[in-house]
Amino acid sequence: MGRPVTDEGREKSRSSAGAGLGVRATGGAGGTDGFETGRSTNSARTWIEPELLRVGILGGTFDPIHYGHLAIAEQVAEALELERILFTPASLPPHKLHEDVTPAEDRAAMVALAIADNPRFGLCRIELERGGPSYTADTLQELAEEAARQRVARELIFILSADALAEFRTWHDPERVLACAGLAVVPRPGSPAPDIAWARAQLPVGAAAAARIHVVATVPLATSSTHIRDRALAGRSIRYLVPTAVDSYVREHRLYRSSKPVRTA
Repeated sequence: MGRPVTDEGREKSRSSAGAGLGVRATGGAGGTDGFETGRSTNSARTWIEPELLRVGILGGTFDPIHYGHLAIAEQVAEALELERILFTPASLPPHKLHEDVTPAEDRAAMVALAIADNPRFGLCRIELERGGPSYTADTLQELAEEAARQRVARELIFILSADALAEFRTWHDPERVLACAGLAVVPRPGSPAPDIAWARAQLPVGAAAAARIHVVATVPLATSSTHIRDRALAGRSIRYLVPTAVDSYVREHRLYRSSKPVRTA
C-alpha cells in the first residue's frame, strides 16, 4: 500500500518528518520533548520517564494514523486522568502478516507528525526496535519490567476497541496482557459504549483482572485507515480525515498509490 522508495529517499523522508519536532525517526533513542520516547541511559533503553505513573498505550498499524486515533487517545487520557499516551506502531502486525503494510519508518514518521502539537502524546518505538511480530503481551511485559527496574508503581492502561475486546481470548497470551496492564475499552464507531458486564465477560480470567477493565464512552469518528488508503489510491482527497502534516507526507511520498507489496521487515 505504498510506493517503495530508495534508501536515500527514505532517509530524506524521515529527516523531514522529524525536523523541528525533536523526533529522531531513524536513530531509535528519542528526544525529551514528549514526541518520541526511548532514551538510552547507561546502555539501557528507557521507554517511559520514571515520573510518569499513569500511562496509556495505544498500539496499532497506523497506516496511516488519522483523527479517529487522536480523538480516542485524547478522550481516554482525559477520562482516566492519564499523564501520557504512547502511540506504539507495530513492526509486523500479527494479524496482517500476509497483507501489504507501509514501511514502519513511514508509519512512525506520520505518527510523529500527527502528535507533535500535544505534549501528552508520545511516539514509542518499542515494537519497531524489537522487530518481528508485534505481540501486545511482549510489549506490555517489557514496559512493566521497566517500571519494576525504576522502582515505581506505574499503572499501564492498554486502549482497545470493543471489536478487539470481543476477540481478546484469541490473542497471543491474553492472560499476560492482563497481568501487565489494565484495559480501556472504547466503542466501535456508530455504537454506544459497551456494557461493563459484557466487557468483563470477554476476559479469559477471573474477577481480579476484571476489576482492571474500564469502559470509556468516547465519541468515535467514523473513519478508518483502510478507507483513507482506498481514497488515496483512487486519487481522492484525505484532507480533514488526517492531520494536515500527515496529508502532506502522504502526498509528498506518494504513499498508497500502488497495491504492490512494500513490506521491508
